[in-house]
Amino acid sequence: MNTCDFSPMKQKIEADIKEIIEQLEKSLNVLQKESNCLLGSFEEIKNRFVQVQSAAASFYMNCYLSEYTAKYEDISRCIQQLSLIRHGALLVIERSIVVDSFIQKGTLIRAELTPQLLATIFYPGNPLHDGAVLIRGNEIFSAANILPLTKQQVGEKKLGTRHRAALGLSEQCDAVILVVSEETGKISFTIDGSFYPISTSTT
Repeated sequence: MNTCDFSPMKQKIEADIKEIIEQLEKSLNVLQKESNCLLGSFEEIKNRFVQVQSAAASFYMNCYLSEYTAKYEDISRCIQQLSLIRHGALLVIERSIVVDSFIQKGTLIRAELTPQLLATIFYPGNPLHDGAVLIRGNEIFSAANILPLTKQQVGEKKLGTRHRAALGLSEQCDAVILVVSEETGKISFTIDGSFYPISTSTT
């Protein structure tokens, strides 16, 4: 499998963090010397930080996946496309722990992973689109799998079924679970019982 070496992406994140630090230092200087309101600057810095956090999540997601599947770029490309057209999706990328004992098995596929096949599975109306796709190595192993639901709440907003399922499985094993929201098109992933938003810009 590939090793985690995404230097350009990492360098971009480093540059963005340094830019935020510079903005904070400028704000500190203004605060010390002038009476201008800094609330607008704070809002800009907060939005910039959210963007950097999302880009960093994309970077680490690829790191987590690259050791276990050579198809991580195809996976990333597919979820970006699904996000644009707001087709909901739930993908389980198995890592060192076999997930069979944690899920209700769906339909066996055993086909090479391609963005086109993933997109077809999650097309609305497809009988397999409601469950989770299990990715094992470089293949789509099965589809329409049912995952255990978490009992925890994240923030004040109630989690949808896909998000609860992703979180539930990640609490029990080391799989990376990707979610594309049907309502908003937003992408996130779970690992070790935590959610992380992913940048929806082209990677």
